[in-house]
Amino acid sequence: MEHVTEGSWESLPVPLHPRVLGALRELGFPYMTPVQSATIPLFMRNKDVAAEAVTGSGKTLAFVIPILEILLRREEKLKKRQVGAIIITPTRELAIQIDEVLSHFTKHFPQFSQILWIGGRNPGEDVERFMQQGGNIIVATPGRLEDMFRRKAEGLDLASCVRSLDVLVLDEADRLLDMGFEASINTILEFLPKQRRTGLFSATQTQEVENLVRAGLRNPVRVSVKEKGVAASSTQKTPSRLENYYMVCKADEKFNQLVHFLQNHKQEKHLIFFSTCACVEYYGQALEALVKGVKIMCIHGKMKYKRSKIFMEFRGLQSGILVCTDVMARGIDIPEVNWVLQYDPPSSASAFVHRCGRTARIGHGGSALVFLLPMEESYINFLAINQKCPLQEKMLEKNTANLLPKLKSLALADRAVFEKGMKAFVSYVQAYAKHECTLIFRLKALHEVLPC
Repeated sequence: MEHVTEGSWESLPVPLHPRVLGALRELGFPYMTPVQSATIPLFMRNKDVAAEAVTGSGKTLAFVIPILEILLRREEKLKKRQVGAIIITPTRELAIQIDEVLSHFTKHFPQFSQILWIGGRNPGEDVERFMQQGGNIIVATPGRLEDMFRRKAEGLDLASCVRSLDVLVLDEADRLLDMGFEASINTILEFLPKQRRTGLFSATQTQEVENLVRAGLRNPVRVSVKEKGVAASSTQKTPSRLENYYMVCKADEKFNQLVHFLQNHKQEKHLIFFSTCACVEYYGQALEALVKGVKIMCIHGKMKYKRSKIFMEFRGLQSGILVCTDVMARGIDIPEVNWVLQYDPPSSASAFVHRCGRTARIGHGGSALVFLLPMEESYINFLAINQKCPLQEKMLEKNTANLLPKLKSLALADRAVFEKGMKAFVSYVQAYAKHECTLIFRLKALHEVLPC
């Protein structure tokens, strides 16, 4: 009798298809993560699932595998334009990532077609591609999927195509609602058959998510997965292998400390979070001028067509710097990120946690560092209490070069940089106008490095 190792895919109560197991071996995943072992059996027993698990815990496979298994077990095989599963996710980058993971499995099952519908692409071409190639499994952002239901005049009757739907997945559900997609989600739900399996995956459970659970799921099984070693009473949302640091520095020291850090970690891979798109543009160009010998890329939500290319290129780098906004904070899996740097602390504790979660993913180690002004030190206690997220202090580096005069002269000499700096200043004011108690200090910090 063959021995089955606890935690292996073979130990699931419902056996997986041999080719699914083969794909998992190819990907190098011999064992399940807790969220996978908890949710996959429920899904495959035709239960609706509302799952909460820390970021980086393997949620994607927790719904990709059941989708394939459920479609393989259909009595009536899907025709080319019949939709068997839909995965809705908040950002293009996350949709691309899920589509990529899914393709590792569907290449072993040529009977299934998959299609990716995201913003930044020509919707007419998306319609044509679906009509020609089909789309048994759709991975989509909410806005583009909602738009596709309105393309009947172009020959796509998506409402008819989804009558065969078996599975709906709402990934990063709390972020879907944070980003204002609630109306789109509700519109999409109206088109879908009630007799379906629905999975809702989220790193945090909010009242809005709870409302969505009640609206879209039928008697769901609720799953809340903690990491091994995390007490049941804990509400920690960060990976256990993450080393979390903070650095307190004055406004005129902050940029110098960032550059010094990057110059001493050139062989590593970094994400640097800023609060606004304009700040990403300005600081990205500033870092290009001051940190030599490192690939520096920028990504933010106002980019229309370059985002996907930049995202895929950065994923493939061994080392480099991605300067970004919170568009990269949720669910994105970039291999081997060593450091997540938060130049601007976010306005919410959950956003802080999601940013940090871009490193230390699926059992790997990683580090995060947030830069704080002296008057923001209370943020540390707030995170420790609110998110059970303790931070260690990282001391200021001494004798760092004062780069601010050089940065200002660069901006004044280059009109494009100057204009980006002015735009960053305005966007920063708008972003923090709600937080009047900290605005004056934040403006001082920004003013130190902007040509204004």
